[in-house]
Amino acid sequence: MKRILIAVSAAALFASGTAFAGDTVVIPGEVRTYVTEQEVPSVTYDGDIVVGSELPNSVEVHTIPSNSDYAYTVINKKRVIVNPHTHKIIEIVK
Repeated sequence: MKRILIAVSAAALFASGTAFAGDTVVIPGEVRTYVTEQEVPSVTYDGDIVVGSELPNSVEVHTIPSNSDYAYTVINKKRVIVNPHTHKIIEIVK
């Protein structure tokens, strides 16, 4: 039974385009490319801009048309990829 559950979980992650290595989320390349190409104004934010921190709902995030699993914003001139449902920062784009 455990093998079936593991296989189903792995298949679901593969199908979603998201893979996990420990706590690390692997962002699809097209998502990162899309985020770097968009021109949106930077928002000033006093909180910590670190992976795992949750942005307040007052910070506008922009959806990614080709992949609804991710959103992005620019905070203090740093591009970040976030979970669109929780507003947690997944990656700071360099």
